Amino acid sequence: MTQPSTITSRFLSHPQQLGVVAVGFNGGQMKKGVEAAPMALIEAGLLTQLQEDLEYEIHHDNTVHYYENDIPAEDPDHRNMKKPRAVSAVTERLSSQVYNYAKDGKFVLTLGGDHSIAIGTISGTGKAIRERLGREMAVIWVDAHADINVPEMSPSGNIHGMPMAFLTRLAREERRDIFGWLQDEHIVNTNKLVYIGLRDVDRGEKKLLREHGIKAFSMHDIDRYVIFYLPSSGYTGLPIMVLVVLSRWRSLISAMTPPIHLSFDVDALDPQWAPSTGTPVRGGLTLREGDFICECVHQTGNLVAMDLVEVNPSLESVGAAETIRAGCSLVRSALGDTLL
Repeated sequence: MTQPSTITSRFLSHPQQLGVVAVGFNGGQMKKGVEAAPMALIEAGLLTQLQEDLEYEIHHDNTVHYYENDIPAEDPDHRNMKKPRAVSAVTERLSSQVYNYAKDGKFVLTLGGDHSIAIGTISGTGKAIRERLGREMAVIWVDAHADINVPEMSPSGNIHGMPMAFLTRLAREERRDIFGWLQDEHIVNTNKLVYIGLRDVDRGEKKLLREHGIKAFSMHDIDRYVIFYLPSSGYTGLPIMVLVVLSRWRSLISAMTPPIHLSFDVDALDPQWAPSTGTPVRGGLTLREGDFICECVHQTGNLVAMDLVEVNPSLESVGAAETIRAGCSLVRSALGDTLL
């Protein structure tokens, strides 16, 4: 039987209390099905495992939130954004839900939903951390995509490719009903943002990452480390390329010792391990590497919140069950599950 984590949390006053928000929202992109992910993860036993195996006290309203009453009947495109008012309204409500758990010093787990929901989750956590601790928060974004497109340069107009642009203030909008509710207390400093697993980054996003000096470890970096280290070491067990990347990242994070919000898009994993997602990209992380990243973040003692997004259970023919199991494994690893 798994034992509760022995890692001491630096920033949670109630580290064994877990606030859970289930977000059945798909409006940040055009594919149906991702709204079913929270229920699928819960029905797969995720919350029961966290409660019984890792001894978390679960705080959950037993509801998957679809936010029907918050979604406007009319929602024309604005600045190349599709469904901007719906995404803004939902993420504002979600921000308050996350904040209400985080302000009490609970860990917050959000089950999405597409990655546009991170506008709500990260803003809510960031506000609570500033009020409770007087500190800025770091964000670890594990994803095949950078999701930092400003609206005008987005190839698709889907807002799930824009959340980090709004959260870092690289994109701004004055209209109250289209992300104008975001305040300085919600915002992520670009020097406290780290990407892991990138491999499908738009040209404009690459330019933004370079111009703002944002720390990013692509799959190229991971492949480069495995080519350099493995032949000389003869080591073929633990994914050493991720170990090297994480050791470099951890030295950066340790120097800042910030609270960490981990936002994990399941498409960071290779489709071999997580095929049932809306935007799969070959050449990604293995499940073991994804778990290892989550384990390492947990072991810092700095983790205060996690999102798991972009699981699409409707794609049954391409491995929904495997993807759901992978999502559960990632969350357990981030919350202290270990192999031994």
